Amino acid sequence: MASILVPASPTFVERRSTRTSSNPEGQERRQFTNSHQELSADASELANAIDQYKLQHRRRFINFEEMLAIFKTLGYSR
Repeated sequence: MASILVPASPTFVERRSTRTSSNPEGQERRQFTNSHQELSADASELANAIDQYKLQHRRRFINFEEMLAIFKTLGYSR
């Protein structure tokens, strides 16, 4: 029988605890960096407020209560 060559596995690199210049402290990588360019001024303000909330609270997704709180900080009233 022929011997099977197993390639050496690369060593594991822990990247969660390190910060680089492309990911400064307090910022999160974003997939859509310029997605707010084609929005109206009001929609862009809302989108930026939601993004800031997510960054400050380290949340990837928000629920309806959190979204309502963001609306209220922007001056929404029923």
